[in-house]
Amino acid sequence: MSTVKIMRPTVETKFHIDMNWWQEQGRNLRVHVYSRLCPECKTIYSAYDDVGEMDWVDERTAEVTRVDALWHTLRTCCSTKPDYITEETPLTEAIFRTFLANGNAPLSPIELNQILGRRSPEVILKLLAGSHIYYGIRPIFQDTEETVSRS
Repeated sequence: MSTVKIMRPTVETKFHIDMNWWQEQGRNLRVHVYSRLCPECKTIYSAYDDVGEMDWVDERTAEVTRVDALWHTLRTCCSTKPDYITEETPLTEAIFRTFLANGNAPLSPIELNQILGRRSPEVILKLLAGSHIYYGIRPIFQDTEETVSRS
């Protein structure tokens, strides 16, 4: 008989936007990225599918990487504006926008609390580890390098 190890996230567990979740749900992340562009950038790109990838040069390493142009625009322009995340932005939306702005670098509820400056890490954990998955944000468990499946 095999045993199943159930791992429960903690306030120190890292989370990220799971790209596989978007595919499994038949949803297009680029539509959501586009909808969060600032008005100025939306005039540059008339639709989410008007632009593909672009070359991006890492300032520290000079490494050239292909990146999604919409996501890059959001990161370098839109997310730097004061109204990108406000006090009125719902917590789930603020967390999603934080992951978009940081290029989907994994963050723990503790780190999200420090960045957003609101709600306790425990409240953020309860939101992200609950039965509903918001915007494909899932935990990453270090010892398995896999995300928890909560369809």
